[in-house]
Amino acid sequence: MSYFEIIGGKKLKGEIEVRGSKNATTPILAATLLTKEKCILSNIPLIEDVLKMIKIIDKMGAEVEWLGERKVSIVAKNINPKKIDFKEMGKMRSSILLLGSLSARFSNFKMSYPGGCLIGSRPVGTHFRALEKMGIEIKQSGNFYRINSSRRHAAKVILGEFSVTATENALMLASAIPDKTVIKIAATEPHVQDLTNFLLKLGVKIKGIGTHTLEVIGKNNLTGAEHKIIPDANEAATFLIMGLATKSSITVKNAAEDHLDLVLEKLREFGANFEIRKNSIKVLPQVNLKAVDKVEARIYPGIPTDIQAPMGVLATQAEGTTLIYDTLYEGRFKYIQELKKMGATAVISDSHSALITGPIQLYGKEVISFDLRAGASMIIAALLAEGKSVIKNIEQVDRGYEKIEKRLQKLGAEIKRKE
Repeated sequence: MSYFEIIGGKKLKGEIEVRGSKNATTPILAATLLTKEKCILSNIPLIEDVLKMIKIIDKMGAEVEWLGERKVSIVAKNINPKKIDFKEMGKMRSSILLLGSLSARFSNFKMSYPGGCLIGSRPVGTHFRALEKMGIEIKQSGNFYRINSSRRHAAKVILGEFSVTATENALMLASAIPDKTVIKIAATEPHVQDLTNFLLKLGVKIKGIGTHTLEVIGKNNLTGAEHKIIPDANEAATFLIMGLATKSSITVKNAAEDHLDLVLEKLREFGANFEIRKNSIKVLPQVNLKAVDKVEARIYPGIPTDIQAPMGVLATQAEGTTLIYDTLYEGRFKYIQELKKMGATAVISDSHSALITGPIQLYGKEVISFDLRAGASMIIAALLAEGKSVIKNIEQVDRGYEKIEKRLQKLGAEIKRKE
């Protein structure tokens, strides 16, 4: 198993470029299965979750051709869901997105239960109820789901929660149904909007993009399309927080300001100062950071739950006590126990809230990356810490951050990947 070895306490400096959005790429890859014609996607992040999704699509019989380092062509004319790689599907949460696109193409198939980060209860019932309203029959059989979509039809779908992936599954299924489907309580995240923009290029008619009510009129024969994936807002936020926490000057290139509005405002509350240009955001080093009353993870346009943990690390360097409150998942605070090993003053109040008091000097320790975002947070903490840190289970980090150690080395970070 690989691990990171980091010598902390050094200032960082330079430019780091944000890759394509993980959370936009996986649903758009799934959506390429809706059409038999060629789709070309660019700005693909070369991360584990994306590469596994491409592998699953390839093994189903799609023609996959890399046209460049981050550009891929997919022709899903002759795919066969009987060839699904269930082992790979069971390793990633986003494999649930194949439910919508395959239901749109095939009358009968089976899927395995999705995997992914262990961040609490993540039920798939919202997905099932949404698709069942559109005529899909889903039955559990052991570790598999058997899907009968022969009676799919348009419907009024009211989601049980603002679920990103349930919204995306309903969108993909509706894209293959010629009548009008209405999806209410739809998620509005930038990556959901990126999926809708891709579907528009396939020939789907969609009204209400960016709102919580979507009207979708699909087609029987969708076209192919070319599409560039939006930049990853979570990655951009991670690097901005890294710069602020380490009191370093970092320019984050390819960062979309309008995807980070509330994140930037919350960082300004901590004391951050930015230089914002058309395609970049530069964080300026600040000597004294102030605790904020609350960091509250909410649905978009609120602060993403994926950024809660990096902000928790930032709170260790701010004067006063910050309440970290995550309404979405009850398993997001495992990283705090690791921070406490490093010297952080923190209390987990309950499964959804924690108190972190700073400023405090962190010290290098051996810690664990429990999930993708916790892993990124441990990297920030190790860069802050005095001495050597070892971060284990970094395969979680690889799921969402492409070659992060090589990119951080260019900023002056002393980080190495070891076996």
